[in-house]
Amino acid sequence: MNSFSERQQVFFSDSFGACHLLQPVVERSPDAFFTTGDDPITQQYWAKEHGLPASTPLPQILLSQIEHHRTEIFYNLDPVRYGNDFVSKLPGTVKRSIAWRAAPSGNVDFGAYGLLVCNFPTITADYRSRGWRAEYFAPSHDPAMDNYSANRIRPVDVLFVGGYSRHHRRRSEILNAVSELRRDFQVVYHLDRSRLTRIAESPLGWLMPLNEHRRPRDIRAVSQPPVFGRELYQAISQAKIVLNGAVDMAGSDRGNMRCWEALGCGALMVSDSGNYPDGMINGTSIITYDSPRSAVTTIRSLLAEETKLSEIALAGNTMIRSRYNKKAQWENFTQLCN
Repeated sequence: MNSFSERQQVFFSDSFGACHLLQPVVERSPDAFFTTGDDPITQQYWAKEHGLPASTPLPQILLSQIEHHRTEIFYNLDPVRYGNDFVSKLPGTVKRSIAWRAAPSGNVDFGAYGLLVCNFPTITADYRSRGWRAEYFAPSHDPAMDNYSANRIRPVDVLFVGGYSRHHRRRSEILNAVSELRRDFQVVYHLDRSRLTRIAESPLGWLMPLNEHRRPRDIRAVSQPPVFGRELYQAISQAKIVLNGAVDMAGSDRGNMRCWEALGCGALMVSDSGNYPDGMINGTSIITYDSPRSAVTTIRSLLAEETKLSEIALAGNTMIRSRYNKKAQWENFTQLCN
């Protein structure tokens, strides 16, 4: 990889974060310019190709890219890194500045952006309470998932993919309960462990008082390294059920990225009860649980009724491909820009 375009192609081919990419970006429209502003190698390639010194700071490279493209709408998925100070320096061609932010941000000020978007209603309500314009906007189905959803041979009964730390207490309870099913079923967890969890489970860490940071024995027994991008799609394509659980900060809102990935790759999503995006309906396109023990009972019942399991998984996949396709997402985005 010796050029900006080659680095971009590698990024696109891996599908990392593809549910957030808008239709013109996916279709490589000349009207759209996309870059990974936090990747110094990719950005330095662009800088070199356009006569900028290799030492040019990342924010300056991004500003140069926007100016070179004559961008009219700046859509940013990383407003914490590129915040108000950056927005104030945008070239005059930019008519709209829009940021996706789907997590609590403390006292961070995003007020320089013209619009904040995400698919968590309580978060958008919080933005509005601060005097900022905020609207609901959802991720979309990645068409690359279709090749994975078509797989019918799924040897993994239950799959979980996600982060693990002491801050995921509710998630840890669910994972620990469901991991007991490993005695009767194929259960696989791809866990991205926190730094403290990795230290606590190291040979030296076992000699230290770090028990609260270690995963329970049953969870460790089914754990494998984390997966992302196409490796994540491949893992889901091998699973009948994808176990999901909101992080503790989410309140009653639901709609984390695993929803789009699980349904998009053809698995049945079993997730905690709450307020889900339109189309994600308990008993129709997804299955929800109320507690760790009910999750175990629900999964056992589903695995005993594979016809029902397959029917709901298919309904979920059909729904996500139609309701949340790239065309629909782009139409919603253009409406927000008016």
